[in-house]
Amino acid sequence: MFPTILEIGPFALHTYGLFVAAGFLLGIAWSMREARGRGLNPDTVSDLGFYIILGAILGARLLYVLINPTYFWHNPLEILMFWKGGLVFSGGAILATIFALAFLRVKKENPWLWMDTLAPGIGLGEAVGRIGCLAAGCCYGASCDLPWAVTFFHPESLAPLHVPLHPTQLYHSLAGLFCFAVALAIKPKIKHAGQLMGIFLALFGTFRFVIEIFRADYRGDFGPISVTQIIALGAVALGLFIIQHRRSHAR
Repeated sequence: MFPTILEIGPFALHTYGLFVAAGFLLGIAWSMREARGRGLNPDTVSDLGFYIILGAILGARLLYVLINPTYFWHNPLEILMFWKGGLVFSGGAILATIFALAFLRVKKENPWLWMDTLAPGIGLGEAVGRIGCLAAGCCYGASCDLPWAVTFFHPESLAPLHVPLHPTQLYHSLAGLFCFAVALAIKPKIKHAGQLMGIFLALFGTFRFVIEIFRADYRGDFGPISVTQIIALGAVALGLFIIQHRRSHAR
């Protein structure tokens, strides 16, 4: 068996909230930068960011609770203890999107233009925030003997202890970083507002579906695949629909 290159101990557990918060803040900061470059009011990002963060936390926690109903039925007070780990990105993305679109509708802003503005920041936020998941041991992977496996040993870790695991949290982080880089690279080539978000969703959803194969934590069952894989497929389908819809609309 290959030696593990990383072991997660007690200090890392306290960094979960720090990295999640840093991911949100960096995502918002980058979105403000994008807004300025597109001639939009960057102050709108601050207001929009509040609803995105609210929706992301509520949605991520809600989905985690829904796919673990038995545990939270017996431990209802822990539903609010999201700082201990247990945020499902897919749920957060769904509710954050609903909150954001409602805000943009009230403000009579162009939602397609703003979706493209926010896309890179989402990838950057995912890349940083997932380090917090690694710290807490949530979203852990299946056992493996790969040289980059991680081992958790702190008793409060949400991951199985003393077993080399796929570092799926890092896989998610790298996927977010890759999507961020792709969004920046193709941004100048986008001709129709909304298509950048469409490409981002299709790419991000594909990564999420594949990475789910290597995860071992419970994410809800839907036949042979997980609930979060269903959501990932939905993101891919939505992204492809947006790409085609914006192209057809422009014509």
